[in-house]
Amino acid sequence: MTRAAVQAWYLVHKWTSLACTAFLLLLCVTGLPLIFGEEIAHLAGTEPELTAPPPGATPVNLDVLIDKAKAQYPGNRPLFLGWYQDAPVVYVNLGPTADTPPARMKTALFDAYTGAAVPAPQFNDGIMFFILRLHTDMFAGLPGKLFLGAMGLLFAVATISGVVLYRPFMRKLDFGTVRRARSTRLKWLDLHNLLGIATTAWLLVVGLTGVINTLDEPLYDSWQKGQLVELTGAGTGRPVPTQLGPIERAVAEAKMARPELRPAFVSYPGTGYSGEHHYGVFMIGHSPLDQRNYQPVLVDAATSRLTGVPVWPLSLSAMYLSQPLHFGDYAGLPLKIIWAVLDIIAIIVLGSGIYLWLGHRGLSLQRRVLEVVESGVST
Repeated sequence: MTRAAVQAWYLVHKWTSLACTAFLLLLCVTGLPLIFGEEIAHLAGTEPELTAPPPGATPVNLDVLIDKAKAQYPGNRPLFLGWYQDAPVVYVNLGPTADTPPARMKTALFDAYTGAAVPAPQFNDGIMFFILRLHTDMFAGLPGKLFLGAMGLLFAVATISGVVLYRPFMRKLDFGTVRRARSTRLKWLDLHNLLGIATTAWLLVVGLTGVINTLDEPLYDSWQKGQLVELTGAGTGRPVPTQLGPIERAVAEAKMARPELRPAFVSYPGTGYSGEHHYGVFMIGHSPLDQRNYQPVLVDAATSRLTGVPVWPLSLSAMYLSQPLHFGDYAGLPLKIIWAVLDIIAIIVLGSGIYLWLGHRGLSLQRRVLEVVESGVST
């Protein structure tokens, strides 16, 4: 590689790294406990522990549970209803208005077969929710999400440029060399490059899936303004329903439309998931992969009759499939442990990058490039 090319790649690596490193450190540190979110909730006793229903038991009518949830939180309206995948629990999220943000929602939990209220902390309380908000949008809503998405793209560019620079670095060194007998800075330089190149694939996967996850709101908005409008006839002057049809019948309609699937959650009109006039019954499959990908079924909210089964866009499928990949949540605890180890390595790579930059600020660009091309040392 020519000196000019190394100089160009060095500039790309330097400035993209400097722009995103602090925010990536924040994401890596906050992401570490989120990897074990389920395990932490279990240890903290914040997950409901219920026994399996007796043979032949039938679930409680969903409208009964909705009435109980509204009685539990007077002045609020139901926004989402859903089922725990690993326990016979139905949750109802409520808020004063249809556009209530998650941070202000109330949650009621019920035994799906007895209808008894299940005591559990609110999902939007506590340290784990604080960490989640810090990780996803830094408490800045959509602008915060998009900003972190931009940092993720810069991180991908920094990673790729680091791979390009690694080749001239290795020109006079064996792969994996860490020169422990030399200066402390040189030892950290070798370690920074080795750990970076060894985890390149993971860094790109986690970084790019994180970028995809920040686009959830724009992707939903685009879907609703496109196919959803065509299917439901929204925007034709039809009044928003003031009296909603039975949710039990709406779910039954969805089950008949897609009998091979099972319902995961239901969105109420106006919540941003199914337009202003429809229930959105989001169905999932039974395999580990199909449980991560949703198929929406639209049901008229006034009559609880089937409207149609829209085509789920690939962009939203990619988003939902990328979420568990981002946190290593596809293969249980063993994969989570691997993800955590790699996350710690990423923290070391990012921290060592800051250390190397601070220790080399007084050197000229030409001298740094000469180190790469002539001495086989990357900066």
